[in-house]
Amino acid sequence: MSRGLASHPSLVLPSPDTHSAAMPDVGFCGEWFIFTCDKKLVAIHTKQARESFVFDCSTADKKPNNTKDVSNGWVVRRCTSLMFSQAEDQLLATDKSGDVYSFSVGEPQREGELKMGHLSMLLAMSMSPDDKFIITADRDEKIRVSHLRSPFVSALLVPPGHPHWLLSGSGDGTMKLWDYESGRKLQSWDLKEHEETPSSEADKQKKPTVCRISCSPDARHVAVQCERASTVHFFTVDQDGEEKLVPHRRLSLPHCPLDMTFDPEGQLWVLMDSSDAPLQIYTHRRDSWESDAESPELIRVTEAFKPHWETLEASLRTDSRFEHLYKVNFDNVAAYLQKKQQRLEEQLKRGGTQKANSNKKARKEKL
Repeated sequence: MSRGLASHPSLVLPSPDTHSAAMPDVGFCGEWFIFTCDKKLVAIHTKQARESFVFDCSTADKKPNNTKDVSNGWVVRRCTSLMFSQAEDQLLATDKSGDVYSFSVGEPQREGELKMGHLSMLLAMSMSPDDKFIITADRDEKIRVSHLRSPFVSALLVPPGHPHWLLSGSGDGTMKLWDYESGRKLQSWDLKEHEETPSSEADKQKKPTVCRISCSPDARHVAVQCERASTVHFFTVDQDGEEKLVPHRRLSLPHCPLDMTFDPEGQLWVLMDSSDAPLQIYTHRRDSWESDAESPELIRVTEAFKPHWETLEASLRTDSRFEHLYKVNFDNVAAYLQKKQQRLEEQLKRGGTQKANSNKKARKEKL
């Protein structure tokens, strides 16, 4: 419900189908006292002798003359909590399946956007005053503070030599450095800014998910790999003054890397989507990373590795591990209605069969 009921008559009204016998709730919206219970919402002005506003969900089709629908939205499961953002430009709704949806107030024709979810029913919700964080509580004793605009976290690393650091990579192509004991963010980088200009529209649409963060044994070099990108980003530890990570180099590869790791000597081994040369070694020399194709270790390992690599299906090498993690909306309502219709048809068939058998039995007894 918005703050100004009198001047901005925007009410959050549940659908009669999603509002079962509910516990009473009271609250204030400016000078209006709000009461909800079961299928009714009542607003009473505390300062003036004005007519009370009453909305009965059981007769929702018969709207009062002094109200106007601003927006109608659907959620997959019954709502458990509703609230406006502090800016009153979004309506947030939680449901029994543990999901949080956002509905635009200014663009009511837009469908609800899935923001986040728990694995169990959500029971309560709140927002920070700046609308940057949403706080949710579920039935499994968890309170979660979430940044609404951040996607999933896809890579983690506590680098050797820095036991209080935590590096994280996510689905939006960013890497962050944290002091995980205090929860303080120390640095952040957008790896898209370090990429070359995309050559095609398809490349622009690619999501640069950080899929691997690796650190050299001496903790001097950090390598970052993004899914479906033929580059590796290198960072170094700046020892001057306060320790921090600084971007160092961007290594272009002949094929998209599938994974990478440092060996005990600090050489970077890269597994690539290639039948001819699936493995490459890169060594740090003269402030750059150079391929070492003649390395005896590389030759020995590749010779033993290739027979196993050739048996792996090509599709398994390039399948995205993270594509399904991006937030999407599922039309579970349509699937539910379809299954319900199928059940009704099956019940009618069973009923018809039983009736026919009963009539046949009655005729036999009469004869």
